[in-house]
Amino acid sequence: MRFRTLPAPAIAFELGPEREAAMPPERRGLTRDGVRLLVATPETVAHRRFSDLPAHLSPGDLLVVNTSATVPAALEGRREDRRPTVVHVSAELPDGSWVVELRRPDRAGPQWDGAAGERVEVKGRLRLRLVAPYPEPAASSRLWRAVPETPVALLDHLARHGRPIRYAHHSARFRLDEHQTVYADRPGSAEMASAGRPFTPELLVRLMARGVTVAPVVLHAGVSSQEAGEPPLPERFAVPPDTARLVNSARCAGRRVVAVGTTVVRALESASDADGLVEPAAGWTDLVLGPDRPARVVGGLISGLHAPEASHLLLLEAVVGPDLVATAYRAALGRDYLWHEFGDSTLFLPGAVAGPAILGAA
Repeated sequence: MRFRTLPAPAIAFELGPEREAAMPPERRGLTRDGVRLLVATPETVAHRRFSDLPAHLSPGDLLVVNTSATVPAALEGRREDRRPTVVHVSAELPDGSWVVELRRPDRAGPQWDGAAGERVEVKGRLRLRLVAPYPEPAASSRLWRAVPETPVALLDHLARHGRPIRYAHHSARFRLDEHQTVYADRPGSAEMASAGRPFTPELLVRLMARGVTVAPVVLHAGVSSQEAGEPPLPERFAVPPDTARLVNSARCAGRRVVAVGTTVVRALESASDADGLVEPAAGWTDLVLGPDRPARVVGGLISGLHAPEASHLLLLEAVVGPDLVATAYRAALGRDYLWHEFGDSTLFLPGAVAGPAILGAA
């Protein structure tokens, strides 16, 4: 296994199975926007429903969403020694190779014993040859760069033969549309950019009627099952010109830029300069936010609840500070909030907006 490469988050906690959302809220008798919403500010913590979100944002705030759509990125497969496996396809690299993870069919975790040169046959009569650990050499690796032995269009192959990625906390297999946000329109994510899942079309209309602007970015999320201390993977992103303009205008006017999810934070911060000015950008980002690289652009954050020691917690700390993250998570644990992509939500509003004086001359 890899050695720890990131510091531990400020808050440490244990997560029992009773805290894991095992199914979408609609299958628990709720609406999408009926999940709980913990609103955390430096002054207070409030417990609401996600449908109450408009009351906690102000006219002129800019809400930035990730319009990447989830693809059915899990493929049933068989190893060279005939053992069954499930191949999670995290991304396609510019050279046409794939980033894959070999998982145990019982959903108990990775298969760590892959080897360079091994061939894995996946559904659709396609063979993948493991080339090298990804993203760097390791004695034992969770992720591999793999080459399809027959040329194939990745998204087409997954659409025909794949299914949504499923982890141990899922109680059943769910439809692909249950792994999507309502505004997703750019297929490419191995797993759902889940912070936006509670939004409904009606809620978005209510936000716009309140004077909240909504702008898109794209970041295609890879597999999110990092081991403790493991950094996030390089991911493809795009910040359109109009979104960059809206972000800079909002900050210049002293309005909040509220990111819907850690993927949005990563995309916007990857497109910013040292002063927090955002430029249109597209490509791959390997940015890791944390104690050594705080957020420069985002002034608020909507997020799900992340597992102990996940790198996502360091990103939250980089946006809103470790004290507010710790306060919010203690409150969520005390009120039995539900974790993971089908669980409850948090809204972090850390305080004053930074940046208008910097951006005023831009």
